[in-house]
Amino acid sequence: MASSESRLTIAATRRRALLGAAIVIPASASSAFAQSYPSRPIRMIVPFVPGGGADLNARQVAEPLAAVLGQPIVVENRGGAGGTIGTVAVAQAPADGYTLLYGTPGPLITNRHLMASLPYDPDRDFAPVSLLTRGTYVMAVSRDVPARSVSEIIALAKARPGELSFASSGVGAGSHLAGELLCMEAGIRMSHVPYRGTGPALQDVAAGRVTMSIDSYGPMVPLLQSGHLRAIGVTSAQRQADLPDVPTIAETIPAFEVGVINYICVRSGTPTPIIRRLNEALVQVLADPELKARMQASGSSPPVSSTPEELGTMLRNESAKWGEVIRRAGIQAG
Repeated sequence: MASSESRLTIAATRRRALLGAAIVIPASASSAFAQSYPSRPIRMIVPFVPGGGADLNARQVAEPLAAVLGQPIVVENRGGAGGTIGTVAVAQAPADGYTLLYGTPGPLITNRHLMASLPYDPDRDFAPVSLLTRGTYVMAVSRDVPARSVSEIIALAKARPGELSFASSGVGAGSHLAGELLCMEAGIRMSHVPYRGTGPALQDVAAGRVTMSIDSYGPMVPLLQSGHLRAIGVTSAQRQADLPDVPTIAETIPAFEVGVINYICVRSGTPTPIIRRLNEALVQVLADPELKARMQASGSSPPVSSTPEELGTMLRNESAKWGEVIRRAGIQAG
């Protein structure tokens, strides 16, 4: 018959075994769940109204992504409040990989610095999946402006402080922040003229009511082709293939760079195997030459993927950069 000491040892061993089993079971369940993913349709929430650039890109990516994953992907537009309405819907969704956030700079990068409070935490509530696009802006002036280079517009602004103006698609928009960054780095003062969208902003620059704009290339194309706008710089680190004769702003202001990123995130807590599955599918889709051709033909930035870790680093770096610009310029969302 076993001694009391032996019985205690056996009981302790059994408790450890049961405790170990309790730890293993959730991990096994998570792995099995991930292996069956996806088993039903996926939602891709675009936190903006239909018809914009983000909506167009989302739909172009959703179709081939659905084919790779073997399940339909429904693009759902939830616009309003600078992208926060759609973003909070993802933050409140189950952490199961069936609700994706199509992100632009606002939701997880700049809104935290522009708004007094957010209904979600950009760092705590989301898990990065992959970069989708990394675009650039074009600096364009009205055809009547007597400046044909970045250095000349800077000299003109210094000679006429506060008289020159730049248009944007709205307070806190990328085009607004790019203009403020230019003023800071060049040591000039220009008046900011916000509009409700890129189209109206560019039309007023073309009409000569505003001096210049730093904004998306796609909407500028017809105005550049007609001669109503003149491109004098690009915000990327290297010259662009579509505009090989237009210098980078960095050739005049060293290290000046503005990249416009779009990306996919999911709710934090989503199992890592599911995030990896989504990432692998996106890497495959974004490498397709046909998708690249379609996106470029529509005026979108070319697709480019990343690892979840690379996207996480990029989001943090972009937030720090633009947070400083917003603070120094004293920008607040209306």
